[in-house]
Amino acid sequence: MENFVFSLNATMPLFLLAVLGWLMMRFGLFTTEFVRVADKFVFQVALPAMLFRDIATADIREIFDARFVAYCMLATTAMFGVTWALTVLLMKDKSMVGAFVQASARGSAAVMGIAFVNNIYGSSGMAPLMLVAAVPLYNIYSVIILTVHARGVQRDGRALKRALVNVLKNPIIIGVVAGLPFSVLGIQVPTVPLKIVNNLAAMATPLALLAIGAGFEGRRALKKIRPTLLSSLIKLVLIPAALIPFAVWAGFRGPELVALLVMLGAPTTVTCYAMAKQMGNDEVLTSSCVMTATLLSSVTLTGWIFLFRSLGLV
Repeated sequence: MENFVFSLNATMPLFLLAVLGWLMMRFGLFTTEFVRVADKFVFQVALPAMLFRDIATADIREIFDARFVAYCMLATTAMFGVTWALTVLLMKDKSMVGAFVQASARGSAAVMGIAFVNNIYGSSGMAPLMLVAAVPLYNIYSVIILTVHARGVQRDGRALKRALVNVLKNPIIIGVVAGLPFSVLGIQVPTVPLKIVNNLAAMATPLALLAIGAGFEGRRALKKIRPTLLSSLIKLVLIPAALIPFAVWAGFRGPELVALLVMLGAPTTVTCYAMAKQMGNDEVLTSSCVMTATLLSSVTLTGWIFLFRSLGLV
């Protein structure tokens, strides 16, 4: 029951912020132009600042584990690669492929990871190392997939070149890469710049959720309820069910296993919406996936923790 209450407390405020954004749009407190500017600000400034802070302030030197890092990187590659391949093969509406793959594979590890592990164990445990190992790949793979499947893009030999260029100039990836030296080398960010970054980072999640809600188009989203529910099933249930057994087989237990659960089974992150919209993919499907997965994750995350404890794994 305690884990359910925590999961509810962690996910419901996110969902309700999106609902609040929808209400503000309906009552005329937000405008279409405000939402457009907010989306751009979140994508180019707030989210890069948040990811820079999360990576740069993660002290991984004392908890570094090559096996854990290798698993995070291989699992992240597997869940993006397999989801992408199957979606390309099976999804009839190719206009949804990029948004669907990103929403199905990319969870809110940075937003929920440290808080979730800390609630269960009283410390951040292996969550910072998980962020350093997985989050850069999250962003690189997402940019490649969204570039290849963007609206109006010709899928020819130049697609890979465009994807690589977008990886190099993507603001979110720049934020992640800029934070890595601080984390890996144990360099402290000076106080004044860190406070500025913290203030910008604090706006990322709430502003992104308000924009998601304000831009949410209920009727259009309802037409995409099947891919939305399938994406949530993949993100919250199928990916953890497929990859967690390998983590158990590899000997990961306790805080390590909970950090991996967050990496694999956390709800679709709000970053997906900002990136999908700014990179010419299906933002309607993405916003629907974010809201649905966030709402359902309080149940699924609690279910996974209950299973782990029943089996004596955490």
